[in-house]
Amino acid sequence: QVQLVESGGGLVQAGGSLRLSCLASGRTFSSLNMGWFRRAPGKEREFVAGINRSGGMTIYADSVKGRFTISRDNDRNTVYLQMNGLKSEDTAVYYCAADQYARIMVPMARGAYDYWGQGTQVTVSS
Repeated sequence: QVQLVESGGGLVQAGGSLRLSCLASGRTFSSLNMGWFRRAPGKEREFVAGINRSGGMTIYADSVKGRFTISRDNDRNTVYLQMNGLKSEDTAVYYCAADQYARIMVPMARGAYDYWGQGTQVTVSS
């Protein structure tokens, strides 16, 4: 079992920045691929960014490339999502997720992730 707890959400003006954190426990963190997803009102949960076990490989949704950065600190059991240049369309509940099978290619599909956090709300005002 893996427990994931997100933090760092909030209300920010368009163009501003936020950094989300996700603290993992219950399993060796460095054995997990990690991902961030989001669900906007009335929409399906969608992939935002992913990172492999070592942090050497990252992948992003086209909608956030160049604005968001995923990173991890395996000593702190934490994955981060730095969000810059926020837009109103980034408003959503953001979830972190763990892939316990640590696939070679960081997955983008929701079904590839086995554990999920409770989510943190990000609201961007225009």
